[in-house]
Amino acid sequence: MIDLKSVKEIDKIRQAGIVVSEILQNLKIKISPGVTTLELDHLAADLMRQKGVRSADLGYHGYPGHICVSLNEEVVHGIPSDRKIIRDGDLVSVDVTIEKDGFYADSAVTVIAGNGDVPEDIRKLVRVTEESLNLGIVQAVIGNRIGDISNAVQKYVEQNGFSVIREFIGHGIGRSMHEEPPVPNYGNPGKGPRLLEGMVLAIEPMVGMGRPEVDILEDDWTVVMQDGKPAAHFEHTIAVTRNGPVVLTRSKS
Repeated sequence: MIDLKSVKEIDKIRQAGIVVSEILQNLKIKISPGVTTLELDHLAADLMRQKGVRSADLGYHGYPGHICVSLNEEVVHGIPSDRKIIRDGDLVSVDVTIEKDGFYADSAVTVIAGNGDVPEDIRKLVRVTEESLNLGIVQAVIGNRIGDISNAVQKYVEQNGFSVIREFIGHGIGRSMHEEPPVPNYGNPGKGPRLLEGMVLAIEPMVGMGRPEVDILEDDWTVVMQDGKPAAHFEHTIAVTRNGPVVLTRSKS
């Protein structure tokens, strides 16, 4: 069942979302060659403690990190490690989900580390993935359907020569990290649940440079591209409102 949120509940999610945005901004500043992904996790944990919020990832089905940090061909759910050292030109995807006062917010970004000479196709991959998220958000209006979001993402990604990962998708969010409805990054317009005022969704395109097939590593978490090519991931928590889609994981400043 899809849980429709009240204006007051959406504001609670927004407060959690602002914290997520602030944590991500601090992590983006920290990402640089020589930094380990575990250092990013420690920074996130410190910020969460300072802000009085709880990581939704830590302990989720046994997950050991406060955040997910995925490098290059890793798509999502990369476990922070002191053995994973960021190099110049690496793609670093960071996914942060927190719980604040009983409400959840979720957001992710992909950053190119350092100032090295990164091939244009990799820069394009990151840019197109973020742009596809924005196009999906535009479709999150009352009366549309989930498929309108899904198709907007898929169409733009594939028009630009990249592929959408199908095994992992977006989701409803609010009082739990994962709620109904599923929000795929592929599909047909006009299909799926109708969008209603008060729906809160985590829209999160995951896009590969090459083919879309993925594997899960022996750690039971890290999702990697089968072809070993780079992937990017962007995500926002948004609310469907009578005034159009509202991004809840964006700082007010």
